[in-house]
Amino acid sequence: MEYFAISNGIPVHILDTKKGDETILLLHGYLETLYIFNELIEILEKKYRIIAIDLPGHGLSGSHKETNSMEFSASICADILKKSGVEKAYIAGHSMGGYVAQNCVKSFPEMFKGIILLNSTPFADSPEKREDRKREIDLILSAKLGHLASLSIPKMYAPSNLRKFDEKIEETVEITETHDPNGIVASIKGMMERVETKEVLSKTEKVMLVFGTEDKFITEETRGKLISEFPDAKSVVIPDTGHNSFIEAPEKVSEALDEFIGK
Repeated sequence: MEYFAISNGIPVHILDTKKGDETILLLHGYLETLYIFNELIEILEKKYRIIAIDLPGHGLSGSHKETNSMEFSASICADILKKSGVEKAYIAGHSMGGYVAQNCVKSFPEMFKGIILLNSTPFADSPEKREDRKREIDLILSAKLGHLASLSIPKMYAPSNLRKFDEKIEETVEITETHDPNGIVASIKGMMERVETKEVLSKTEKVMLVFGTEDKFITEETRGKLISEFPDAKSVVIPDTGHNSFIEAPEKVSEALDEFIGK
């Protein structure tokens, strides 16, 4: 079921399947909403209770006025779990959602059994990336959010998968019309301000890292560095997928989750 709750002074759009012995909290990425997980949820809800939210500034959720920091978003995630009666959960975040997930584990370690990073990293923005984000803010404030989405969202997929996922790409671009541009800007500022969180992963007992071989945003070099730095993590490299491995290969991601959780 879908519903709204007030958390930290803003309305939060929530999906909760309600049933399952183990709970997984799913956090979407930049310019996405909880609906990005529709296909994956169809598979996972047969075994797990799934809770997904629109993160602050995205979709139907509200936003902090200036900056949707990763810490602010993490506090909302923890509050929603408490409101849902969940004492401990697994948390899985895609890209930006992974940054929030790491801050959830950092600030509320007692609430999480493990963390899954879906095409995400623990690194802060490089100076070059921050400049890119500033340019995105300028575009959004010039009423070009839709144009930005139409250019950036197809880049999330492996080139060989673009035709196969035409409908999903179109749907994701169309859903960006629900975003409050000021909320998206606040989220961009939050990503620009975030700090490195490698220490969080090193201190977390159960970690799974999911990568795509055709990911334009996480290079092969970066992937290899993370796999090497976190040898105790379950690293899953999915061939022929881009930055959206959980969409491009949902069955493989689901199987990896089952092994990780122990189903």
